[in-house]
Amino acid sequence: MSTLITFRGRSITGQDVTFIRELIAAHPENHRAGLSRQLCQAWDWRQPNGQLKDMICRSLLLRLDREGHITLPPPTQCRPNPFLNRRPPAPVEIDSSPIVSSVKELGPAISLRQVRRTAHEKLFNSLVEQYHYLGYVQPVGEHLKYIAFVGERPIACLAFCSAAFGLGRRDQFIGWSREVRDRNRHLLAYNTRFLLLPWVKAKFLASHLLAKCAKQISRDWQALYNHPLYWLETFVDLSLFTGTCYQAANWIYLGHTSGRGKYNKTHKQLVSIKAIYGLPLDPAFRSKLCR
Repeated sequence: MSTLITFRGRSITGQDVTFIRELIAAHPENHRAGLSRQLCQAWDWRQPNGQLKDMICRSLLLRLDREGHITLPPPTQCRPNPFLNRRPPAPVEIDSSPIVSSVKELGPAISLRQVRRTAHEKLFNSLVEQYHYLGYVQPVGEHLKYIAFVGERPIACLAFCSAAFGLGRRDQFIGWSREVRDRNRHLLAYNTRFLLLPWVKAKFLASHLLAKCAKQISRDWQALYNHPLYWLETFVDLSLFTGTCYQAANWIYLGHTSGRGKYNKTHKQLVSIKAIYGLPLDPAFRSKLCR
């Protein structure tokens, strides 16, 4: 059966569309949310933590409806989308007196806390919005947020989310096929933000925090999403940074991007060149990712 569309790594065939049409016809009383949940259950379409991929399925149904493959029942109500017109995190006032030291001197006073779904999450959002050059963007999908503290003073923030669907340099390094990648991509995470607060000057702090995070992130991910991580990756904008802290923390340089951007269909450079770094979290990462 030929593929009509590919959506979030899943191939949708004419047979799938026929099944969805029959499901809609068999349950005329169903609203769109109910239809989405029924389809997820019929396909056993679930996240790694066992929850139904309900929102992804709704997006798929909307696309099939827009392209004329199916006809969805009319929406029962128009709820406001919380992701539209989202207000930036409010500024917070914290102690910004200078910290000038070294990792050796700060020693055991440094702690790294996972703050996703905790009372400190708003603090993380605000600090990244105020002091990171890219600002704060609400992550979609699986993600964790970390704040590094000296005592009770925040000194740094790190964020990780689901990794890119396809990344040639990384996929070649791991050695997996496209099918295996689509099945096991949830075992990777992407370092989206790394912020050292501007009043903190501590030699070797950045690489120390990266190493500290690498030791605990798989355990933290397992606790929240019911599966481990075997690989971390990130992009370093070479027009602004050199990536020294990643190199010092034993991240592996995999190459650099072409600068074409995510949706560019030409061969022209439209964005800055970025270095690609990866970090295996398990000595047997290849066998665990490729199985």
